Amino acid sequence: MSSDGRGLRRHITARAATGLVVANVIGAGVFTTTGFQAADLGNPTLILILWVVGGALAYCGALCYAELGAAMPEAGAEYVYLRRTYGPAFGFMSAFVSLIAGFPAPIAAALKSLVRYLTAFFPILERDPLVLGVVHLGDLVAVLLIWALVAIQFRGKDSAIRFNNMVTVSKAAGLVAIIAAAALIGQGDLSHFSYVSAGYRTMSTTSTMTALGTSLIFVMFCYSGWNAAAYVASEIVEPQRNLPRALLLGTLIVTIIYLGLNAMYLYGANVDELAGKVEVGLVAARHLFGEWGARLVTVVLSVSLLASASAMTIAGPRVYFALGSDVPALGRLTTTTADGVPSTSLIVQGTVASIVVVTGQVDQILSYAGFTLALMSALAISCVIVLRVRAPDMPRPFRVWGYPIPPLFFLAVSIWTMFWAFRGRPVESSLALLTVAAGGVIFAVSSLGRTPSPDSPE
Repeated sequence: MSSDGRGLRRHITARAATGLVVANVIGAGVFTTTGFQAADLGNPTLILILWVVGGALAYCGALCYAELGAAMPEAGAEYVYLRRTYGPAFGFMSAFVSLIAGFPAPIAAALKSLVRYLTAFFPILERDPLVLGVVHLGDLVAVLLIWALVAIQFRGKDSAIRFNNMVTVSKAAGLVAIIAAAALIGQGDLSHFSYVSAGYRTMSTTSTMTALGTSLIFVMFCYSGWNAAAYVASEIVEPQRNLPRALLLGTLIVTIIYLGLNAMYLYGANVDELAGKVEVGLVAARHLFGEWGARLVTVVLSVSLLASASAMTIAGPRVYFALGSDVPALGRLTTTTADGVPSTSLIVQGTVASIVVVTGQVDQILSYAGFTLALMSALAISCVIVLRVRAPDMPRPFRVWGYPIPPLFFLAVSIWTMFWAFRGRPVESSLALLTVAAGGVIFAVSSLGRTPSPDSPE
């Protein structure tokens, strides 16, 4: 196998990279946020439209990352793109955000949601008692799952990819089976699709726009991970060809599954029954299939959440590895095992994810991480336009189809969404902005800010 020259071996095939995208994207969000959208909007038509918009946005983002990743097939994704385009300060801020919100927060949300679904089998988790008067039992289970996934990574890269491929195939097959079963034998009600809550009928235009913005932030978070393959570009075989394929095919598969899942939720329960529920899949499944059917659905959804956390556990440390490779003061992040697993980065990520588990609720984590990731993704997408102007002769094995419409659409929708989401969730949005600003301050006041800037792309 070839190497990228920085200690990471090219061993990930196009199929495995596509699986990484699917596993990374389908996580806590799609199994939880429909309940928050039902509470905020109360209109099933608008909810489904938002999932279509989110899919279109993710596909436009995948097109842009395909161009950037094929041109710069290195570990780190937006860290690499922002560093090359805007300088090391922006690269550092993106890596700092990845370390706090980009990967640990979604991992925490996925595993906390998994624990909520497991209450169907272990009712004691629903009571969530304190253990030794320190941490809730459910949070302790989620933390243990974090470190179990870290341990799987330490078994070696190939073992980790095989495990991720296995749970991803199980996940995708199970979700397709659930959607098909809901359509063929589910005891649902088509009238749910036209039923709107009393609250929606009395909402003002401003309230509706705020609810749409907040809900779209949730949807964008659910689609975050469409860029997962870009983080491991330095380990993908023939990345100039296989990276775009993985990003685009993975995003398309996810969009189809997401629309099917949300249609299933709304077929099984109306917006009032789903409103505010974290375990929306379980609520809908009980209506569709009864208690035993709901338990089978819970197994599939739990595997799906585990697969998402597994994929993010793989992708995240590659960003920190790239940061450590460029910044000598953070060189410890490049420490690897004999098999090339970024060990220090894995431990740091696991520690941060564990802290997030015990300090936040699922909806808070989703809103905070969603706003942060929307901001950083928008900055990365802007690199496509800037580099087209500043470096027109830069080799681009893949070019965005329909340029400049995809990046402009992505940026316009992202800015609109963040504006209204800030109005709807000012606390979580402010924390997201403070996280980005904190990365800039750390870079400016430390020796990191004196790291030589990389050469501009030719």
